[in-house]
Order: sequence, then C-alpha cells, then structure tokens
Amino acid sequence: MVSLIRYTPYDSSVDSLFRSFIARPSAFDAEPVAEARMDVTEDEAAYTVHAEIPGVKKDDIQVTIDGNQVAITAEVKNHQEEKQGERVLRSERYYGKVYRAFSLAQEVDEAASEAKYTNGVLELRLPKKAVAPARKLSIQ
Repeated sequence: MVSLIRYTPYDSSVDSLFRSFIARPSAFDAEPVAEARMDVTEDEAAYTVHAEIPGVKKDDIQVTIDGNQVAITAEVKNHQEEKQGERVLRSERYYGKVYRAFSLAQEVDEAASEAKYTNGVLELRLPKKAVAPARKLSIQ
C-alpha cells in the first residue's frame, strides 16, 4: 500500500499559530462577553428556570412565553471611567444583548407564571397548562 505525504516547506506549528491569530483575534483587557447560564428543572406541576445574568438591572430583562417556547432577553450596559482631576485617564463602555430561547415538553400557563431577579440570578416558575384529555367522537 502506498501512502502519500503532503510536503509543506514551513513548519506547521508556526502556520497554525498565525492562522489561529487571524481567525480568532484575542481581546486585550476587554470586558468578557455576557452570557446567560441556565438550569431548568421540572416537577409534576411546573418548570423552574434559574438563569445567571450578572450585572444587569431587572428592568433590562424581558421574558416572553409562547406556548412551550420561552425566551429570555437581557440588555447589558457597563460604563467605567477613571478621572484624575479634569483629565480622563481611562473610559470603557460595553453594551450588548444576551438572548436565550428554549422549548419545553409541555405548554406553559403564562398567566400564572412568576419571575424573580435576585443577586444576578433570574428565577422563573412556569406552571404547566392542564392537558385536555382526548375525546372520542361518536359518528352519526
């Protein structure tokens, strides 16, 4: 059996170093991108969602429920400024949105749903809608 080997005149480790630098530029001393980490648990009556969204005001969080679809949107605003006298030495701003959407196995009762935001954690209690039993039709 013959095996072919591709000849590259340059060392592949140097090539991959430059390729990764161009493909994924590194952020220098920048604010990390905000993301929402979530845990979803279920019992017989409801779903409970814990979403970690630190550094966000509760007025900047929106939760939408459509049947069994749940979407969480949060707007992150961060502004830091360091002054020495009247001169600004450093000013940093970060604005962005965090969006997470997921489907649940059963539809959610929107009217009875509750949301609470404490210490950077959004807690949702999403009661399940009662499933209507199947009905047999009589044929006449």
